[in-house]
Amino acid sequence: MFNWSYAAEVFPTIFRAMFVTLGITLASFAVALVLGLILTLLRRSPVKIIAYLTYGFIEFVRGTPVLVQLFFVYFAWPLVPVIGFEMSAMTAGISTLGIHYSTYLSEIYRSGIESVDQGQWEASRALNFSKAKTWTKIILPQAVPPVIPMLGNYLIVLFKETPLLMAISVNEMLMTARNLGSQVFSFVEVYTIVGLLFLLLSYPSSLFVGYMERRMNTRYMRKAKVQKMKKEDVIS
Repeated sequence: MFNWSYAAEVFPTIFRAMFVTLGITLASFAVALVLGLILTLLRRSPVKIIAYLTYGFIEFVRGTPVLVQLFFVYFAWPLVPVIGFEMSAMTAGISTLGIHYSTYLSEIYRSGIESVDQGQWEASRALNFSKAKTWTKIILPQAVPPVIPMLGNYLIVLFKETPLLMAISVNEMLMTARNLGSQVFSFVEVYTIVGLLFLLLSYPSSLFVGYMERRMNTRYMRKAKVQKMKKEDVIS
């Protein structure tokens, strides 16, 4: 039977561990955002070998389980000659999740960049903009906003993947719950609390992302309609 008094006793400890989970999520997502953009730019490199190597890296990371990658980074990477070095469990977890999800975010960035009208590239060349200025002033400001809802979806997915870090003894929410439950051999209460906290955070976030996606779609459909009307006026 569910022991309400025990649940009330362990709830504050699990609630505090929730902030560790949130910190891991935000740190990993920050890594994924930056590295994902770098991978996108490298994949568009005019140097074919760089583009092919980047594509191979993305497909390799996406094609292997994140748990296997986590074990490799934490246990095997320190043993690699010359380039290997030891990391704390927290650093290894954040790095692995960040690298893994950067490969997915790179595809989202790529779709946003490819949606930018070709005329914008031509306009930047006509104005003699440098490549850096073209990307920072013209392309990225138009490519990123439409894909923000998709980025938000991956943030929620990443949040729900953090319990995997329990495999390398990161003391996040699920690991804390397991340790508490093992002390008295009562796991129903602690795992129920963890499940409810994940639901409490992820479900409203998914509703907000859905709202943002609908708003973005409406905004850009309206914008496309206005541009179409302007073109028809010019033709007429």
